[in-house]
Amino acid sequence: MAETEIRPTNFIRQIIDKDLADGVHSSVHTRFPPEPNGYLHIGHAKSICLNFGIAQDYQGQCNLRFDDTNPEKEDIDYVNSIMEDVKWLGFEWSGEVCYSSNYFDKLHGYAKELINKGLAYVDFSSQEAMREMRGNLKQPGTNSPYRDTSPAENLSLFEKMTAGEFKEGECVLRAKIDMASPFMCMRDPVIYRVKFAHHHQTGDKWCVYPMYDFTHCISDALEGITHSLCTLEFQDNRRLYDWVLENITIDCVPRQYEFSRLNLEYTVLSKRKLIQLVEEHHVAGWDDPRMPTIAGLRRRGYTPEAVREFCKRIGVTKMDNMVEMGMLEACIRDDLNANAPRAMAVLDPVKVIIENFPEGEIETLTAANHPNDDSMGSRDIPFTRELYIEAEDFREEANKKFKRLVLDKEVRLRNAYVIKAERVEKDEQGNVTTIYCSYDADTLGKDPADGRKPKGVIHWVSASHGVPAEVRLYDRLFSVPNPAAEDEFTASINPESLVCMNAVVEPSLAEVAVGKGYQFERMGYFCKDKASSADKLIFNRTVGLRDSWAKIGE
Repeated sequence: MAETEIRPTNFIRQIIDKDLADGVHSSVHTRFPPEPNGYLHIGHAKSICLNFGIAQDYQGQCNLRFDDTNPEKEDIDYVNSIMEDVKWLGFEWSGEVCYSSNYFDKLHGYAKELINKGLAYVDFSSQEAMREMRGNLKQPGTNSPYRDTSPAENLSLFEKMTAGEFKEGECVLRAKIDMASPFMCMRDPVIYRVKFAHHHQTGDKWCVYPMYDFTHCISDALEGITHSLCTLEFQDNRRLYDWVLENITIDCVPRQYEFSRLNLEYTVLSKRKLIQLVEEHHVAGWDDPRMPTIAGLRRRGYTPEAVREFCKRIGVTKMDNMVEMGMLEACIRDDLNANAPRAMAVLDPVKVIIENFPEGEIETLTAANHPNDDSMGSRDIPFTRELYIEAEDFREEANKKFKRLVLDKEVRLRNAYVIKAERVEKDEQGNVTTIYCSYDADTLGKDPADGRKPKGVIHWVSASHGVPAEVRLYDRLFSVPNPAAEDEFTASINPESLVCMNAVVEPSLAEVAVGKGYQFERMGYFCKDKASSADKLIFNRTVGLRDSWAKIGE
């Protein structure tokens, strides 16, 4: 990083600065530890940018470690999608990809160490009995009848668990801490359970699997993590994190620090709710462009630069708050406004016939790909006698505020000529089907010679050379700012979150790359969808040119 570049600061960076200045650490080592049981979402992007960003800025290291301790819910497809998302965001992990399952042998050994120290025991109580014995925030827990089993017997029982001699749910291994602790996580938490499940990394080697709170802190220590960053819901669990490391024989003792998770308007970021959206087919999979997953954002046309900028703008604090969706949309708008080439597409076509333009003639016009960036070059656009314009860009009668095409009035076609609407043709229902116009051949790139001033500029596409396309207008998935607070969150799904239209786009868009962002002039930002084929061109709307939701609540 250049010396003149200003680093973002927050309380975590201040802690790191002090640790380095005081000699607590000589370098920084962070980690990003997702569980491979779903796709990453925009909240995970915040954590990715924080952990990998800190490692970059301090010339340190950041591990990618999969918390794969629950094989029943995990899948190698999720592992691959997570690696793809991290790379897409522009980050590289240090060394090989890590898995908590890499440490299963050592974790098992540390569990036996706690048993031998009298700090863990095998409990055969039912889940209901354990729940009752645990107490609540107002009442302390009560000891399990198995709590005082000798270390030798507990060790033997744990070995039987490991050998598959007990059924799932028959018994668990619990840490022996304090059933009267004011912190529920310290009331003899479960640290191992029996699961007869095939693991995507270790196969069928194990039938006992460690719990997250036991695994996470030890994995951090084994990897030499200096600063273990997680969200605020793990704040109380820091006591268990420290207890485990204090009571086993291990060299590195990392510290855990908590920051607020991302809450974003008009969406849900609960993995359980996202899974429900997918499984109940409210959306078309994890990468549906309405989903807040990184895969969904990518398919919708978001760029890694925009997502990183969003994470930078929202910052890192200990305060929970709701971030406006408009902030995320502003980031992609700013990025695409500067970097997206322009093109023309008509989403709701009505035909225009220029009666004084020669039949069969094709005039090739030139248009800049970006009004403010000459380096993007230009493109050729075919101009013909028959064109398409947006149906909403024409009215037979209109007041002075309507600055588009009106009967007996003039308007300029973008990058082309001034035209005048002379008459219309309608169908049986009274809908305009064709607008007959004349054009002024001396107005290409200049105003009419006699000083006439066209009222506005509209976009168009040649009827004979335009390419048919399906345009998918995506909007916010929910119609209320906080759907998670609703009794049934799926009831507030926005019925207009996806509208499909049969459009016509200019020929230059026929062969563009999947995911490449374009501004459809006057219509918004769009990208080609991965489902496009040689026979069907599909474009997704990333975001509109303006925040149409800003009017709500004013």
